[in-house]
Amino acid sequence: MDYKSAGVDISAGEEFVRLIKPQVRQTFTSRVMTDIGAFGGFFQPDFSGYREPVLVSSIDGVGTKLKVAAEIGKYDTIGSCLVNHCVNDILVCGARPMFFLDYYACGKLKPAMAADVVKGMVSACKGNSCALIGGETAEMPGVYAEDDFDLAGTIVGMVDRELVINGASIVDGDVMIGLPSSGLHTNGYSLARKVFEGRLGHTFEGMERPVGEELLQVHRSYLKVVDEWLTSNDLHGMSHVTGGGLVGNTMRIIPSGLKLDIDWTAWPEPLIFDVIRKEGGVPEEDMRRTFNLGIGLVLIVAAEAVDDIMAGLKTRQENAYIIGRIAAE
Repeated sequence: MDYKSAGVDISAGEEFVRLIKPQVRQTFTSRVMTDIGAFGGFFQPDFSGYREPVLVSSIDGVGTKLKVAAEIGKYDTIGSCLVNHCVNDILVCGARPMFFLDYYACGKLKPAMAADVVKGMVSACKGNSCALIGGETAEMPGVYAEDDFDLAGTIVGMVDRELVINGASIVDGDVMIGLPSSGLHTNGYSLARKVFEGRLGHTFEGMERPVGEELLQVHRSYLKVVDEWLTSNDLHGMSHVTGGGLVGNTMRIIPSGLKLDIDWTAWPEPLIFDVIRKEGGVPEEDMRRTFNLGIGLVLIVAAEAVDDIMAGLKTRQENAYIIGRIAAE
């Protein structure tokens, strides 16, 4: 026996690295000190302009959105979803990204398919000024079926300690501004896949594309949208609306004694959510706990600053909505 007959093809791994090297190098900045293939990724941070620099890190995956990609054979967007999800997770803490690492595990490595996944990561890293400095590719027959794979990513960013956003300054009367999502983003796919089982190629009434393509819409990054306000005292908190929905995620940063007063009619809900609701007979409580329902990021801002911030968002062609207020319990 040899390693290949046991299910691990080292040559396929080498071919995969050859395919992705030119792409990944496109994300490198002058701060990256190593090439792809080293035992570790070296990054020399620039602390100029920071009084007390704080590193902020996060790790996440894209859930069973992978299964949708596999079923319709489209792999070049889920890498972007992974990067953008992680960017948003540290963004709501006030941090800007520096570098990203990925973990790709599979039953049988298919270099061209895996390279498509990395293509999406490269696109999002470039869009977020973030270097893709390394990763791990694991071929694990026996743990994964031949056509199965999993994807995870780790991001590291930086923020000045005095500019950390953690919700501590949120007060009664603050206003919630919602920024629209591009669809499901990366949460709720186990339920959505159950609802649309065997029908990903179907185009439901009012949709412009088959539901499978709708479900693969890229998870937005909000970095460039809100970057201007990361140093503002008027921005008291932010929440990234992922698993747990708008309430579950936003309550993570709300100080004790306060509550959310949400107007659920304040924004237009994307059609995909109503199709899921009706086709699956999903109760409204489950819809609100499982999906973002069209709001991907929440800004909690001082009431007196709302008009200026809304005007600023409009100049960025962002369809922002006032979706509620913070109130005393």
